[in-house]
Amino acid sequence: MINEKMSNYAAQSLEELKKLIRELAVIPAPSGQEDLRAEYITKYLFDRGITDVHTDDAKNVIWSLNDTGDNDLAVLMAHTDVVFPDTTPLPLVVEEEYYRCPGITDDVTPLCVLLTAALYFAKNGLKPKTGLLIVANSCEEGLGNLKGSRKIVDTYGERIKELITFEAEGGYIVNRAVGSHRYEVTVKTEGGHSYGDFGNRNAIEYLSSMIETLYSVKVPDKPDTKTTYNVGLISGGTSVNTIAQEAKMLFEYRSDDYECLEIMKKEFSDVIDAYRAKGITVDIKLLGERPCGNTTEEKMRPLVSKAEKTIREILGKEPRYRSGSTDANYPLSKGIPAICIGGMNGPGCHTREEYLILSELEPEMRFTMDVMNTYFE
Repeated sequence: MINEKMSNYAAQSLEELKKLIRELAVIPAPSGQEDLRAEYITKYLFDRGITDVHTDDAKNVIWSLNDTGDNDLAVLMAHTDVVFPDTTPLPLVVEEEYYRCPGITDDVTPLCVLLTAALYFAKNGLKPKTGLLIVANSCEEGLGNLKGSRKIVDTYGERIKELITFEAEGGYIVNRAVGSHRYEVTVKTEGGHSYGDFGNRNAIEYLSSMIETLYSVKVPDKPDTKTTYNVGLISGGTSVNTIAQEAKMLFEYRSDDYECLEIMKKEFSDVIDAYRAKGITVDIKLLGERPCGNTTEEKMRPLVSKAEKTIREILGKEPRYRSGSTDANYPLSKGIPAICIGGMNGPGCHTREEYLILSELEPEMRFTMDVMNTYFE
């Protein structure tokens, strides 16, 4: 467990941590547009004497510790992007016991805690046992398609022996990856005037029928797995008196099992083929593909045990486990032990009412420092 000096740091750094959270939270950062946050984080670290920091072409901010270029690496990361599309400052409400802001717990606070915790080890001259990368990564949310995580794993490859990504998991351990395929589906017909061309095929009607067909698909019934699907957005048409020539939807299916994901892929393809056989045009665009895991339980055990120990000793909880779609997906698909963890909760996650409970900051700091401490001599 962390020692008394670390515990004191966790308590004494809270005001600076809160300031960091307030300043970072308002900076807009849709997936793929994290430039301003990357610039802020780089300057924040440089101002505190951390110079071994760079930003790669995926907009990941990487702080390298004891990286010799050929030694083993551990990666500790938290993402900079938010699920919201805002390109102007995000609205922050400061209350006595809460901060409210879109994205403040997913993933602003875990990221700020990670940086603040890492500064303790740097300021005290502690040396990692092997190489260690502290990463503020891009493109975790939505159609970011894990670009930041992919870049880290592809760049450092087999040198990475384990990876932890921090989010507001409230004592859960995400140790199983939920894979997904995401598509834009466009239906096209001849359309026409609603009165003069009545009887012509309507793209909206065909898209609606296709959605009904997709929702009649039975997901695979495989023990200890979960598979889902969803239409998240529809659009199309021109006016109330126009037979629509084009209509679109965004569709995804997910599973924490590779075999089930492949079954859903075939089901989706069969539906598309059936509608093309009706003589309409159906265009498919793959927008995102997140892989399932491919890491053995034996390889995962040491990393999961480390997280279990911290949850029990720091949070006083019994660890719980769940599947999830996180930055751990890609390393898990490459056989690298990876988990997503966090000690705090994320009320209102992915809504504009998302809020941070300020009393959870010190336990979150202790939680993150305890995990990080295992990587230092």
